Amino acid sequence: MLSPELVERLRTMPRLVLACCGSLPRTEWARPPSPGLFSLVEHCCHLRDLEEEGYTLRLRRMLRESGPTLDDFDGSAVAARRAYPAQDPLAAAGAFAEARAANLALLGSLDARAFARTARFGEHGNITIARLAALMDEHDASHRQELVDLFEAHRRPFPG
Repeated sequence: MLSPELVERLRTMPRLVLACCGSLPRTEWARPPSPGLFSLVEHCCHLRDLEEEGYTLRLRRMLRESGPTLDDFDGSAVAARRAYPAQDPLAAAGAFAEARAANLALLGSLDARAFARTARFGEHGNITIARLAALMDEHDASHRQELVDLFEAHRRPFPG
């Protein structure tokens, strides 16, 4: 099972991303804090795509297959191919929220045996579903800090 604190952190990330969209002027949504870093719209799109095409697929494979090897998600390559700066961050944040809610509902339905299911995942080696959820949280934490830095660079108060 997942700790209530972990579940709450995973649940609040989409709300934080939506709050960021509401706290930063639209004219600044596509402006990165510095070259090579994600703008707000890029964060929204990346989180959406990773949730849908990374975590959702990994979770399903771990539940369906015996010991699968999970693919990495090359966020930089995906961002370049999909022209994130031209997308709507509110739509992306909304899709992220929906995918995260579905993943949390699925995680909440699992028993201890399911949480112990394993997969091989790149540099992380063998992981369980419980560890996959922890990796989601770690990834959220890195984006949370990057959003704090983005708001500092734009000289705006962080909404979180």
